Amino acid sequence: MGLNREKALLVLADGTVFEGTGFGAGGEAIGEVVFNTSMTGYQEILTDPSYKGQIVAMTYTQIGNYGVNSEDIESGAPNVEGFIAKEFFDFPGNWRSTESLGVYLEKYAKTCISGIDTRALTRHLRDNGVQMGIISTTDLNPGSLLEKVRSHPGISSLDLVKEVTAADTYKWSEGLWRPGGAGKRLRARDSVPGSRKVVVYDFGVKMNILRHLVEAGFDVTVVPAQTPAGEVIEMADGIVLSNGPGDPRTVGYAVENARKIMGRKPVLGICLGHQVLGLALGGRIYKLKFGHHGGNHPVMDLSTGKVEITSQNHNYCVDTESLRGCVELTHRNLYDGTDEGMRHKDMPVISFQYHPEAGPGPNDSGYIFRRFKEMVESWS
Repeated sequence: MGLNREKALLVLADGTVFEGTGFGAGGEAIGEVVFNTSMTGYQEILTDPSYKGQIVAMTYTQIGNYGVNSEDIESGAPNVEGFIAKEFFDFPGNWRSTESLGVYLEKYAKTCISGIDTRALTRHLRDNGVQMGIISTTDLNPGSLLEKVRSHPGISSLDLVKEVTAADTYKWSEGLWRPGGAGKRLRARDSVPGSRKVVVYDFGVKMNILRHLVEAGFDVTVVPAQTPAGEVIEMADGIVLSNGPGDPRTVGYAVENARKIMGRKPVLGICLGHQVLGLALGGRIYKLKFGHHGGNHPVMDLSTGKVEITSQNHNYCVDTESLRGCVELTHRNLYDGTDEGMRHKDMPVISFQYHPEAGPGPNDSGYIFRRFKEMVESWS
C-alpha cells in the first residue's frame, strides 16, 4: 500500500519529458508544475489549499522520511493535483508519524512521481517559466500525454477558490500549538468572550492563519468565499481576506466584496487576499515567471529596515506602482525586488503577499497579526 513502483512519466507543456517511478495512487494528474524550496514541511505544503490546480516539485531531495500525522496539516486533505520528489521514502522514522506518506497520498488518490532529476526540472522551470504538466502511470506515450496537457485550459481560466472554500460558516477557537511534556503537544488558549470579532473570508484559508488570529486575541468566524459583504460587515470588528489558489482575476465576486468592505471595517489581506485588494483598488496584477514557493525568502519591512525570512506560495504579484497615491509599499522581497506588502493611505487596510502564519516556515512575521489587532482596536 502506497509503495507504487510502476513506471511513471512527467510531461511538460513544452514537450520536456522526465521518466521516473510512481508513488501514491496510480493514474494521471494534470496541473501547473511549480517547485518549492522548503527543506521540511511537505505535509503542510500538500494540504495548503493555495496549491489547488498545481503539481508541486520539492527541491529538497529526501521526501517521506518522517511520514505524516494528524497535526501538521493546513486543511482536511491534500490539495495538490500531484507531487514530485527525487527520493521518496515510504518507511518513515519519526515518533510523531502515524502513517507513511505513500499510504496517505494513495488514500486521497494523488498520483505522484519520484526518481527524476528535480534539480534539472527546477532549472528548467526557472529558465522557461512554470507551465502545465501531466504525471501518468497508465499512459506512457509521451505524445499522447503532451496532447492531453496542451488541451487543458490552464488554471488561469478556472475559479479554483470555489473548489476549496468552506461550504458553510463556522467558528474557530484553536490557538497555536505549544510544545508539551512527555512527548505531548498542547494547544494555546481558546478565544475568550469579549474578544474582538474577526471574520475570515475563506478563499482557501490555512489553519495556521486561524490559529494566529486566535493567538492575537480575536473571536474568529470563517465564512464561504461568496458571502455577501453586507452580512460580513454586520458580524465583524475586522475582516481578513485569506490566501487561496489561482488567478485573482477569476474571483470577481471577491473583488466586489472587497470594494464594499474597505472603509467600513479594518481589513487584512494575505496572499490571494492581498491580490484581491489590489484589484479592488484598481491596481495591476501580473504573473511571475516561476513564482515564489518556499520557506526562505528574505523580505524587508521598509518602515523599520528589519529583514524577516518568510514563507511564500504565490504565482501572482500586485504592482503597487499602479496604485501610486492610494497605497504605500511596506515590504519588499530582497531576492527579486517584488512588492510584498502595502498599506492604504486613508483607510485601515493592510495586506501582504507572503505568509505571516508560516506553516511551514519561519515565524518571523507573526507580528502582523498583532499589528492587525492594534488596527482593529484603534478603529473600534
